[in-house]
Order: sequence, then C-alpha cells, then structure tokens
Amino acid sequence: MKILIIEDEQLTALKLETLLRELISTVEIVGILQSVSESIDWFNHNAMPDLAFMDIQLADGLSFSIFDKIDVTCPIVFTTAYDEYALKAFEVNSIDYLLKPVSKNAIKRSLDKIEKLSASQHSLENAQLIHKVADMIMQQGSTRYKSSLLVSVKDKLIPLAVKDIAYIYFEDRYSSIINFEGTKSLINFSLEDLMKQLDPSLFFRANRQFIVSRSAIKDITLWFGNRVVINLRVAVPERIIVSRTNVSELKEWITE
Repeated sequence: MKILIIEDEQLTALKLETLLRELISTVEIVGILQSVSESIDWFNHNAMPDLAFMDIQLADGLSFSIFDKIDVTCPIVFTTAYDEYALKAFEVNSIDYLLKPVSKNAIKRSLDKIEKLSASQHSLENAQLIHKVADMIMQQGSTRYKSSLLVSVKDKLIPLAVKDIAYIYFEDRYSSIINFEGTKSLINFSLEDLMKQLDPSLFFRANRQFIVSRSAIKDITLWFGNRVVINLRVAVPERIIVSRTNVSELKEWITE
C-alpha cells in the first residue's frame, strides 16, 4: 500500500510512519510533506497514492486548500488536534480522522474501516467529509479565537501575536498582515477565513480588502454617499472606505 503523509510536525510524522510500518508489512511511504504548497506540487507530479494521512492545520494554512487546486481521489484520514467531542459527528463517515497524539489502535481502526469501503464510496464520502469538517473547523473559530497566527516572513514561518496586528490587507490573491510598527508579513488565508479565527470584538471587516484592529483605529471620517473612512494609527496602502450598508454595523462595533 502506497501512503502519503502530510504533517508539519516532524515528530508526529515520524511516529505515524513508524506505526504504519508496524501495522502494514507492505507499506510504502511515498512522501512526508509539511505544507499546502508542497502538497499541491507533489500531487501535480506524482501518481495518486492508495491512502493519505493529512493534518488539518499545516504551516501555511488549512489542508483543505489543497482540494481547491487538486482533485484528490484517494481516501483521506485526517489528523487533528481538535477535541474529540467536536468531531463526533464524523465517526460514521467512511473517511476517518485521528485525534492527536495518534495511537496505534486508532490507526488500525482507520485502516480496517477503509478496507471495507469501495473506491466509489471513498471518492464521494471524501468530498463530503472535506466540506463538513472545513465548515466545522471554521465554525469553531467563533468560540476558539486565535491568540497568534503563523505568518511568512522572507524564508521563515513565525508566530505573530494577534494583539500586534494593526490591519490585514488583501490584494492580488494574498493576505498581508501589518503590525503596529508597519512591518508586513504574508499569510495563506482569505479575509473570510481569518475573520472566523479572530475575535470579532477586536477586529472588523471593513470591506473586501481590509480587516482592521480596534486598537489601531485613530478616528472615522464622513465620506461621500453616506459612507465613512476608517483612519488608522499606521500607514495604509489606500483609504479604508466602509460602505453605506455597513456603517451601522461599524458604529455598533465601535461602541460595544
């Protein structure tokens, strides 16, 4: 059996590889990948494996981003640090998940489950689970807000404390995070996904291009057409204009 491991925690990946070799004498680990971008490149240049173990949160974003670029037809076993209660609804699905830290018995149950399924069932239920788990993870963001985000700075990934974020700017398919010193870093999430990870009492989605921090706001200027402009304490690439339909929401947020 050819198995692909997508996991950005090296120790977890090595442990998973060791347990798989103990459980399957004929296993061939075709790759151990650490990021969304690396995984997309791998799938573009290699044959589909028989099975993939995939961490949900990778160094450069959620693994669900892989499926936006690649038609992954092999069965997937997700690994996740999210609590078991939140994922109870998915235990009956043909494609399984493993709660970290992974155990040998959990892997064996997943392998036994997958062996009983036909290839056609895999493809259908794989797609269904991807969307269900993605929705569930994003919904969890409303109650389990991030205290830090993993951002890209030059050739490194570093944690950035949410309290240090002045605003987030989306342009040319990239999200840039700017801190209060004006330093910019990149993150592989859309503004919509980021808003689900950030505390809405601290951050406001001003328009299609900006998320602003409450603590970064200097003042608000009245603008044409019953719109307003949010002025920040740091430099911005363009005016942050809030549409007429969102002005009331902004006023309520500001006065919370």
